[in-house]
Amino acid sequence: MFTGIIEEIGRVKDIRKGRASAVLTIEAAKVLEDVALGDSIAVNGVCLTVTSFTKTFFTADVMHETLDRSSLGALRAGGAVNLERAMRADGRFGGHIVSGHIDGTGTVAAVESDDNAVWYTIKAPAAVMRYVVEKGSIAIDGTSLTVAGTGADRFSVSVIPHTSANTILSAKRVGDIVNLENDIVGKYVEKLMTPAGDMDNGGGVNGDSGDRGEGITMAFLAQNGF
Repeated sequence: MFTGIIEEIGRVKDIRKGRASAVLTIEAAKVLEDVALGDSIAVNGVCLTVTSFTKTFFTADVMHETLDRSSLGALRAGGAVNLERAMRADGRFGGHIVSGHIDGTGTVAAVESDDNAVWYTIKAPAAVMRYVVEKGSIAIDGTSLTVAGTGADRFSVSVIPHTSANTILSAKRVGDIVNLENDIVGKYVEKLMTPAGDMDNGGGVNGDSGDRGEGITMAFLAQNGF
């Protein structure tokens, strides 16, 4: 689990692409201070497993599913990436709960300066917008941000100078693709509130056809004093 507080900006040293997968080599410093084989590091918000490392870089395998559902397939050698180690149990929780599992990608639709802040408008698919709530949280390329406004197919965030300086957001331009992860709480609430069979694929989220009765319905809540 991550918090969306980026620890450093790394650089892509090398990308070895296979038929349907890839191996990334990422140059870094801070995230390597206490690294061990098998550790999780979020790269642009995508949770990857460290498969080897030195004092200056680490490698991670990227499977077909991840390449299809994120922007990692578009990375190039020399490109900058946001990096965050998995959260320690005794650490501060500065952002929000970030799983490192991308819900989809969005496109930067507008970048506008506003005194010391920068507004980014992100166009996103309906499956992502479903869980975007004004004043709620969303992770953009792994960065925990607060949603400042929403529309039918887009949302906006306002980014302070510190965040711009310490993440790759400052390099984003109109048309760029970004990784998006919704606040996980909303997805779990919807899952529990929806009767089995009423969600995607005719059987719950991802085709789940488990026998859960009607689940938690509005009628159930009313009957029990909620």
